[in-house]
Amino acid sequence: MSFSARNRNQYIKQLQSDQFDLLVIGGGITGAGIALDAVTRGLKVCLIEKADFASGTSSRSTKLIHGGLRYLKQLEFGIVREVGQERAILYKNAPHIVHPERMLLPIIEGGSLGKYSTSLGLYVYDRLAGVEKGERRNMLSKQETLAKEPLLNTDILKGGGMYVEYRSDDARLCIEVLKTAVDKGALCVNYVSFSSFTLDNNNKINGAVCLDILNKESLHINAKKVINACGPWVDELRKIDKSLTKKRLHLTKGIHIVVKKERIPIQQAVYFDVQDGRMIFAIPRGNKVYIGTTDTNYTGDVNYPFATKEDVEYTLHAANYMFPNQQLNIDDVESTWAGLRPLIHEDGKSPSDLSRKDEIFISDSNLISIAGGKLTGFRKMAERSVNVVCKQLKLEDQREFLPCSTANITLSGGHLQQTPLEFAKNLQEDFKQFYLDEILELVLKYGSNTQYILAMAQTNFNNNLLFAEADYCIEHELTNSIADFIIRRTGRLYFERPEMNKQLPSLSSFFQQQIQLTTEVDEMLAKQFDIEYQGVLSFK
Repeated sequence: MSFSARNRNQYIKQLQSDQFDLLVIGGGITGAGIALDAVTRGLKVCLIEKADFASGTSSRSTKLIHGGLRYLKQLEFGIVREVGQERAILYKNAPHIVHPERMLLPIIEGGSLGKYSTSLGLYVYDRLAGVEKGERRNMLSKQETLAKEPLLNTDILKGGGMYVEYRSDDARLCIEVLKTAVDKGALCVNYVSFSSFTLDNNNKINGAVCLDILNKESLHINAKKVINACGPWVDELRKIDKSLTKKRLHLTKGIHIVVKKERIPIQQAVYFDVQDGRMIFAIPRGNKVYIGTTDTNYTGDVNYPFATKEDVEYTLHAANYMFPNQQLNIDDVESTWAGLRPLIHEDGKSPSDLSRKDEIFISDSNLISIAGGKLTGFRKMAERSVNVVCKQLKLEDQREFLPCSTANITLSGGHLQQTPLEFAKNLQEDFKQFYLDEILELVLKYGSNTQYILAMAQTNFNNNLLFAEADYCIEHELTNSIADFIIRRTGRLYFERPEMNKQLPSLSSFFQQQIQLTTEVDEMLAKQFDIEYQGVLSFK
């Protein structure tokens, strides 16, 4: 099945004409994982997303496939074990966008962990997460820690520990999961908003009435089962279903700031204590460093969470405490992002103490809702959700029932057979007109699919890689607008915002030529893009 924005009207017709076993509402990483799991078990699956894929929490995380070291403090050993195992699976299945990252954990005076507890914690973490022997923790003296990272605060430093996390691109991961699901037969469409459920004679859900936002047309989807995988919007659908109980969401906000690496030239990622007891990451990415995250209660607009000046100043203060010679200030911040965690509410607990466990709710109308969880654990969340669907459809009693197989499915772009750098070098032998750095940057987003972008640049776009990349995203990743492209498909809004300013006019014209939308819809998308584009610096 294709996944082209140029064929979107065809997908809309199919949404209305086909009878589906499962409708997934929500195009974030959880919904994407459910679609992939379900379609590989033989179910006829469709997925709808009211905005762009990964436009909520799934493009606004810390961009780590990590084992959750801090959850050891909360004694959540099950989460640590599961997500530790899951990150190894993701590294195997998506080697182009999941990369081992050496993480330095400084031990400081008055910190949350001392030398012994850090050593023990990292030891337990390695064992629970099934960490490979060569990647297990290594404890360091003060001098060894400073050799690894000379910028650390020497006045408070006592030592450190080195361990391995996995860096990723959350939105790219979501897109690659969706592309894989589509390739196996799922129908996934963005900019389709849920309106209401339809019920059979027994008051059980048998579909949904939706709105195609780009064509301004109502449509009806017939589906035997419906999963609500809407992240921060889960409770909105539960309210419509009249099934919202005391078990409800508790939204917390986390923000990140992006600065030039020359302002804080750290040698590797650092996970450090903040004076209020939290811990924060500082992670190099190309010629930038991003720092975060916060954890505060959130009651504002769920569609557009942004960093406040208070959020940014808190993060800057934390960074300057750990790296005192850099003295970052608000003018150094090139962009920010803010994401919402859809956690399960627990009375009396602070945001940082709320469990990251996922939970499934099944209503009297048979609406299946999945909430909570972490990016790293999305595959297991999907497995548990699809298990419920199979049980309700009584598929487990049938001889041809298929169990979950996603642990062994290489995601789109993941067919490298070598390191990303080696793969990029091999590509350069056929495309010598492009610099290795340019090719590698594409490989770290598109993996084995990079060859199509390079060929398109060479044959159709006079070696213009940006336009070739945009065209690939339109044709193979259902990219409908410039916002989809520079935010979710490439992350350029966050990591290249100053550099993108001069590219916006030509890119905007390109998308207007390639995607024929009505003036009204084009203006609506442009307005939404402006809100997001300006919002990353709205605190200034």
